Amino acid sequence: MSDTPQDSTHHPRAHLRAHQTPRPRFQMGRIVVALMLREMATTYGKSVGGYLWAIIEPVLGIALLAVLFSLALRSPALGSNFPQFYASGLLPFLMYNDLSGKISQAIRYSRPFLAYPSVTFMDAIIARALLNLLTHLCVIGIVLTGIYTVFQLPVQVRVGYVIDGLLLVGLLGIAVGSLNCYLMTAFPVWERIWAILTRPLFLISGLFFTFEQLPVMAQNVLWYNPLIHCIGLVRRGLYPTYGADYVSVSYVLGIAVVVLFLGLLLLLRNYRRLMER
Repeated sequence: MSDTPQDSTHHPRAHLRAHQTPRPRFQMGRIVVALMLREMATTYGKSVGGYLWAIIEPVLGIALLAVLFSLALRSPALGSNFPQFYASGLLPFLMYNDLSGKISQAIRYSRPFLAYPSVTFMDAIIARALLNLLTHLCVIGIVLTGIYTVFQLPVQVRVGYVIDGLLLVGLLGIAVGSLNCYLMTAFPVWERIWAILTRPLFLISGLFFTFEQLPVMAQNVLWYNPLIHCIGLVRRGLYPTYGADYVSVSYVLGIAVVVLFLGLLLLLRNYRRLMER
């Protein structure tokens, strides 16, 4: 038996140590920015029209809802302005829906880049989360400012509540998207199942009504929908007289943190295997 020590380059742990070498400083930031720029080019294009559509789409939705419900109702559930009321529900809902949907496709969308050792699934998730979060925050600011200006509404906004509500929406969207990123990649059929399960969300998240308008039996069930808390918190900020006492920030945070932890844990343990599918 030879006493010659093994060459370190052929040591069974050498390859593992190479992958454990920390990335150079700021490399993650550069990768995230590059992924964001790529998605901006593919999603919105290089023309102004792509970005304008991100604003026009919710505006058309709010206008349609306002016209339809104004024909049947004398006034909205809160305040006296239909576009303001439906914007306070529709904009946060679209933010959650888009954010969770985009993040759930992060591995599929960035698969060519994830083949490089320096790019990880976290880079892809962070890039998609930041870009879509910033886009929706800008759209919400522009649309609400336009409504207040066009209809000359008194600006009595409690900004803190609005920001808290939108941050909860963002966190919830990132959490659900991260878990679905694993589930939809590992089990493609889950994408169709999830689409069916969440189809009623548009109707049961408080876009067209306030929580207090519901019968007690419906309140006891819909209280467990975290989106209804987020939208209620946003409306608490936009309507100074609206208390939204049912809102539980700790409940939404708890749901989001648990789902996010589970999603990231599953991705961390399985994303290399998912890349081979």
